[in-house]
Amino acid sequence: MSPGRDMRRARKADLPALSKMLARAFMDDPVACWSCPPEHLRTRVLERFQGARLRQLLGYEEIWTNEDLSCAALWAPPKRWRTTLREDLEIARSVAHPRLLGRLPLATLGLMGLERQHPHDPPHWYLAVLGTDPPAQGQGLGSAVLGPVLEQCDRDGVAAYLESSKERNIDFYARHGFRVTREIKLPRGPLMWAMWRDPR
Repeated sequence: MSPGRDMRRARKADLPALSKMLARAFMDDPVACWSCPPEHLRTRVLERFQGARLRQLLGYEEIWTNEDLSCAALWAPPKRWRTTLREDLEIARSVAHPRLLGRLPLATLGLMGLERQHPHDPPHWYLAVLGTDPPAQGQGLGSAVLGPVLEQCDRDGVAAYLESSKERNIDFYARHGFRVTREIKLPRGPLMWAMWRDPR
């Protein structure tokens, strides 16, 4: 396997580079465009948002990446997916910008709706973020970075869950055993697809 496809757990020193990479990966994401319409602001807002999520999940030691930091999968372990009030405030601060204050209530409502519809049982791994740097897409890195936790799911007999923000990604996740369980409509925004994977 080439160095770009050798997956490892992320380290604290990786977080700045991973924040920038994930911002690039999500620049055209429908939810990112909905929550931050001005394109010239989106890169910085996404860097701050992804940085917040990376810091929040790093302690679980299930952020997987590769040596050149061109892909990442951010997982929350079973029963640890719910964000705390402090984490919610950190996320809100990360996207705070004077030009976006009018969007904040709508975005907050959408995120709260996602959490309300998140299944509570049975216990499952939650894929919070999966992203690949645009120049590295189409090389199998997304599949490779999913592998370690999905293999653990199968070994332990534990399910996995995610929300896909792009319809074209549904087939990708289906190849890894996920199936759509419901559509989620964000307020005055795009559709998302809740997807569940039973262990193999």
